[in-house]
Amino acid sequence: MTVAIAPKPPHVPRDMTDGEWQARINLAACYRLVARNRWDDLLYTHISAAVPGPQKHFLINPYGMLFSEINASSLVKVDLDGNIVGDSAYSINPAGFIIHSAVHAAREDVACVLHLHTIAGVAVSAQKRGLLPISQTALFIYNDVSYHDYEGIALDPDERARLVAHLGQKNRMILRNHGTLACGDTVAEAYMRMYFLERACQMQIAAQSGGAELNMLPQSMSDRVFEQLATGYSGIGEANWAPLLRLLDREDPSYRE
Repeated sequence: MTVAIAPKPPHVPRDMTDGEWQARINLAACYRLVARNRWDDLLYTHISAAVPGPQKHFLINPYGMLFSEINASSLVKVDLDGNIVGDSAYSINPAGFIIHSAVHAAREDVACVLHLHTIAGVAVSAQKRGLLPISQTALFIYNDVSYHDYEGIALDPDERARLVAHLGQKNRMILRNHGTLACGDTVAEAYMRMYFLERACQMQIAAQSGGAELNMLPQSMSDRVFEQLATGYSGIGEANWAPLLRLLDREDPSYRE
């Protein structure tokens, strides 16, 4: 279930399609949820959403606004060459463009991409083995995680080819010594994929901090749980999205503006 399309405020251009306005509301909600979870990193990290239509445009955060301030009309629309489409008082984060344009250009099935620098996510990204199969939550996603080696701040356009090659057809990535990435065919699906990745990283750091020997589960168990989740919990992103939007609406519905 996606949020219902609301009338566009008077300041929104008349020629903006309902599909774009819908994408803006959902993406703004995602930014607010990330901030609410304390997954944000001041002005850094980014979430993008494709604009429906043939133009290959996507929306991303305005560089200079905290995630908790972002609303639907403040998001910046760009093309795959990094040109801002329409009017905006803000620029965009160059590293954000490199990462997100790479995925949107290579994966037509992807409508939303999240990239974060959470403490737990970065801590796991700095570990040689990366995500460990030590919790049920980790097993939910274990077969859907890829890895990309650190190449410095993501400002080199040439890195895009390597990043998407490492992502392949998986939907979650650990950027070594850097952070995490998740994508989905809706904003809701991408958010929930990041939610489980973040939770698995938090559980791993908590388990390691206890100092006891960890019980590593075999690949066969990862395969079993991954299959169970795929067959028994389809639509998990959309199922969680509606109550999350109700939560935001109770607390601060200004993301819809």
